[in-house]
Amino acid sequence: MIGVYFCFRHDDAPSFFEDPNSQKQVPCPHIHDPAEKYISLVIPAFNEEHRLPGALDETINYLQERAGKDKSFTYEVVIVDDGSDDATKQVAFDFVKKYTVDNVRVILLGRNHGKGEAIRKGMLHSRGELLLMLDADGATEVTDLEKLENQIHAVASKEFRVGESTSSDSSFRISDIPLAAFGSRAHLEEQALATRKWYRNFLMKGFHLVVLLTAGSGIHDTQVIYTHACAQAHTLTSGC
Repeated sequence: MIGVYFCFRHDDAPSFFEDPNSQKQVPCPHIHDPAEKYISLVIPAFNEEHRLPGALDETINYLQERAGKDKSFTYEVVIVDDGSDDATKQVAFDFVKKYTVDNVRVILLGRNHGKGEAIRKGMLHSRGELLLMLDADGATEVTDLEKLENQIHAVASKEFRVGESTSSDSSFRISDIPLAAFGSRAHLEEQALATRKWYRNFLMKGFHLVVLLTAGSGIHDTQVIYTHACAQAHTLTSGC
């Protein structure tokens, strides 16, 4: 039996993931709960049955390798099926069975809401101190997250003097500091323009204008990593 993972939160009733291995229910987290993992990787997926396996294999192999070297490195992969009408959810469930519901979780949106809403839902129900979105097509190398991760820690260390004022405070966590690090994928834009439909290019250019107005001229196409506190402050919770 393959469990259906709906993850909605209501004031009068808790929500759960269903573990397809044990058939037990696992409480569904919320961004306003304390972080339980070091990093969460949110993967929105719409009709990605063919590309998702390769992206997940690469991502989880990398995460397991890091976890093997550093016992403090804990992770989860949150796959958000955005109303796919192919075998995307079956592919995702197979990875849950293989790696357990503690490390890989699936949210089913039921119908297509769009990439933005899929990412929002994934962020809302993530447990990481750091939260990163990855595309299901593997457009971004998972190893690149270390560049964003290093920037988060560097800014925290400089601006909040993590190494000095909090080194003796065992309760301090990077998740408590509201920070976001932005990376650029502008070098991939020419290839993307050639393969995307015209209306997606139009929307992409519109988004780039918003990024220009809000983040400045140095960022042309974004990958963003958030701390837990930053996601709490900026993720809309209405309707979840």
